[in-house]
Amino acid sequence: MKCPVCSSPDSRVVDSRTTKEGNAIRRRRECESCAHRFTTYERPEVSWPLIVKKDGSRGNYNRDKIRLGIQRALEKRPVSAEDQEAIVDRVERFILDTGDKEVSTSVIGEKVMDELRETDQVAYVRFASVYRAFGTVKDFEEEFERLQRDRS
Repeated sequence: MKCPVCSSPDSRVVDSRTTKEGNAIRRRRECESCAHRFTTYERPEVSWPLIVKKDGSRGNYNRDKIRLGIQRALEKRPVSAEDQEAIVDRVERFILDTGDKEVSTSVIGEKVMDELRETDQVAYVRFASVYRAFGTVKDFEEEFERLQRDRS
């Protein structure tokens, strides 16, 4: 595995464990040239369904897009990187469990919102405001009211 700092091809595994969801192996590595430590994830290769966008176009599944959306929503929130990865893992498992050859971005977005609602309500509202394109304060108020009803 190449070091992300010095690009040396020599690194050694310092620690190895499965993720909470059990669908990947997390490895801590140390570069033998510069001693930089970094983390890698080993996942099985699977056949992903096509992702159908709002405009009807289709594209390949991209884990990084989901991770980035979750990271933005959870920015400056008390949720660890490991917990964020677990959310992405659960969303991926959901996508695969549908068994469909195509999955719409709206289905994925709703699943991400469900996960964020359970993890951090501020992050949920952040994500929902972008995902549902809130345009007014009234949109936020309605979402807060929906959250309050769900908690009761």
